[in-house]
Amino acid sequence: MWSAGPGPDGYALAAAHPGDTTTLRRRLLGLSVRLWWHPCWQTVPSAPAARCELRRLARARETVQAT
Repeated sequence: MWSAGPGPDGYALAAAHPGDTTTLRRRLLGLSVRLWWHPCWQTVPSAPAARCELRRLARARETVQAT
């Protein structure tokens, strides 16, 4: 579901680093660029398997970064 503002995780992230907005902005830009150029978004919009694969890859990457 789309919302105009950051979700609870976005507020938690901002609250955890109140004076580090430049780093958060750079991270957001980097993530936006990765999403923009990801092959998933260059395919036909009705490809649910590609979106599922993107989610799976993102979760795997988060798991690796968390450890």
